[in-house]
Amino acid sequence: MRSTTRQRLAAAVSLPLALGLLTACAGGGSGSGGGEGGGQSLSFANSYPEDHPHNRCGAVLVQEAVADDDLELEIFPSSQLGGDTDRFTSVMSGDIALDLQGSSGLAATYEPIGVMDMAYAFDDVDHLFSWFDESEAAQQMKEDFEAETGAKILDVWYYGDRTFSANSPIRTPEDLDNLRIRFPDSPVHLQNAEALGAEPVAVAFEEIYLALQQGTVDGQENPVQLTAQNSFDEVQDYVSLNRHSVGSQLVVMNADAWSGLSEEQQTALTEAVRDARADNLECAQTEEQEVLDEWEAAGTPEVIEDVDVEAFRSRAQDYFLNNLEGQQLELYQDIRDSAGQN
Repeated sequence: MRSTTRQRLAAAVSLPLALGLLTACAGGGSGSGGGEGGGQSLSFANSYPEDHPHNRCGAVLVQEAVADDDLELEIFPSSQLGGDTDRFTSVMSGDIALDLQGSSGLAATYEPIGVMDMAYAFDDVDHLFSWFDESEAAQQMKEDFEAETGAKILDVWYYGDRTFSANSPIRTPEDLDNLRIRFPDSPVHLQNAEALGAEPVAVAFEEIYLALQQGTVDGQENPVQLTAQNSFDEVQDYVSLNRHSVGSQLVVMNADAWSGLSEEQQTALTEAVRDARADNLECAQTEEQEVLDEWEAAGTPEVIEDVDVEAFRSRAQDYFLNNLEGQQLELYQDIRDSAGQN
């Protein structure tokens, strides 16, 4: 019998003091009801500040929606319970009940899921949602993920379209020549760089501003909102809306914590998480438009809209079709085959 990732990593779990307090005070993933149903206290962690759409238009709405179903969600924003990798390890072990995780990060535990973060896999956010909801391959991916990790995927929320900023406009893949672009140091994102024709430079997120300011890197790629929130626009002249990745976050839950809920509580939680998807999307898109309007009014950075997206998309598709294999290739092809059907 093959061991799952959950079993392999459980022995390596080393929880910070905050998680010990969480287990004592918030009930971790087991709840406080002492059995199936009854009053339950569940932790809901993420890496985003309280005013981020994932919290004020996401986790908080879920918290409010399930309050009448004997479910108490305690939200831990801003990586209070550790970084993404540590928190997901804690979800697998049951010390955190719910968490928000990007598929590129989860790919370190279950590799096939990283396809969801690959460049131009999805045409837009509607394509992302329709594939996640309707594809048989997506459903199988969720089931396989749970079997491997002991964590259920409840839903997907929109994060924002990753797009380039630099000190020169980027309209075509050729414009990336000789530019050093900061990408996250993960296999999926580094594959994206190669697929797009970029020269990736690994820089810690908290060091991006200084790296841009000092010229260690020439550009970076993040959603528009994130570029503004972290003041990267102060040290970049152009933002090119190539939108190479429809960023998303998956709402994951420890399977044992899920099993500890009554059917009514499971239904309430599922519906609350799904209903929050639309509000979260609206908040994220509103934030992006507000930033773009501010940039236009200020005249800086200059927003480049006439990007040859098809040239980028074609290059990325050729790369992934020739370099992916196994289940990743099957999922990628299924996503691309579903394009235009939403």
